[in-house]
Amino acid sequence: MIRASLVPLQYPAFRNLAGGRLVSVLGNAIAPTALAFAVLDLTGSIGDLGLVVGARSLANLVFLLFGGVLADRLHRQIVMVASSASAAATQGAVACLVLTHHSTIPLLVGLSAVNGMVSAIALPATQALTPQTVPAEILQTANAINRFGVNLGTIGGASAGGLLIAALGPGWGIALDALSFALSGLAFSRVRVPEPTRVAAPRRGTLTELREGWTEFASRTWVWAVVVGFMVLNAAETSSLNVLGPAIADQTIGRREWGLVLATQTAGLALGALVTLWVRVRRLLLLGVACMLGVVPLLVVLAAAPRFTILLPAAFIAGLATEQFSVAWETSIQRNIPADRLARVYSYDALGSFLAIPLGQLAIGPVALAAGNEATLLLAAGLTTIAVLGMLLTRDVRRLGTQETNQRAAPTSAPAGTPSPDAAVPDATA
Repeated sequence: MIRASLVPLQYPAFRNLAGGRLVSVLGNAIAPTALAFAVLDLTGSIGDLGLVVGARSLANLVFLLFGGVLADRLHRQIVMVASSASAAATQGAVACLVLTHHSTIPLLVGLSAVNGMVSAIALPATQALTPQTVPAEILQTANAINRFGVNLGTIGGASAGGLLIAALGPGWGIALDALSFALSGLAFSRVRVPEPTRVAAPRRGTLTELREGWTEFASRTWVWAVVVGFMVLNAAETSSLNVLGPAIADQTIGRREWGLVLATQTAGLALGALVTLWVRVRRLLLLGVACMLGVVPLLVVLAAAPRFTILLPAAFIAGLATEQFSVAWETSIQRNIPADRLARVYSYDALGSFLAIPLGQLAIGPVALAAGNEATLLLAAGLTTIAVLGMLLTRDVRRLGTQETNQRAAPTSAPAGTPSPDAAVPDATA
């Protein structure tokens, strides 16, 4: 069983892809805290910090769709290597400015915007490259390993980053992020995969390719229904935990305990990725969507009984449940969207998700002032429930199977000594 769950790592292309993602996540887990302290050391202004962080987020949103077009037009490995090199350069420049005490807010805003643009270009390529590195029958296992690495890197990076910044200062934390991008780019340069099959056609303009990606996105009810559902769910959950959560913790369990609650949720994500290594169901997306009901208890407990001993298990369950969806969604998208349009569909998916988060964070403050924290959190729990039920009531979400309809280029034979996934992993149906 354990040996079968590690089969994707026997493919060199996947090993390099997963390794590169892990290294970059380690650095990225350090960077936000390091940058925040660098700005606060410079001016002490929360407003300036908002400008720097907001510049990155805005650039990320603006260039997401363009990133999808590039990743479907060019070789995805090249896009990822170039993006990693650019990110290493921008973060390296920020680190040099901070360490030499030459940083200014305009310079940090500009470099953060460039970094956000580079991140937006890399994201669709990163997501769309996985199906080209392993055979279709072990794609779910490969996604589970990727997700486990991301969660593990987030936990380790955030923990190590706090110690590094406290000991050496924020500049060295940003420098480590730059190094992580350089190393991940080196790993991505070793990902050797054939290009996906593309329909022979004259080179078209960016707007034409965006419309083609939108048609692919909108023509599949299960895709846009889930994205719409998660726009509501993300707005409700993220604003509740990132805005109201700290405020309530200040009044009840304390800041240190709230940090432990969030860490426990991340631990649930990591374990959830391991669980998905052994989950084999016929309706994978249906299971993943249904599991998102596991987020509701955390919001209800935070509203009605914000006690540390209750919040911990609720947060762990929320993380465990969320990861079941994450792997199910990535596997479903990769198996059912044509490979030459996959990155553009990913970019529309990401744009919908990212747009909802700041909107929810802006709205929850006024709502809480008018209705109170408890009522607002219960409203968020209700919206989350409605969003999940709406997705479950969508016929195509319920009926989507695990069969592969995606025509893609990927390894067709396993390395010597690789066990047959179908023989090694018991199959179950639901």
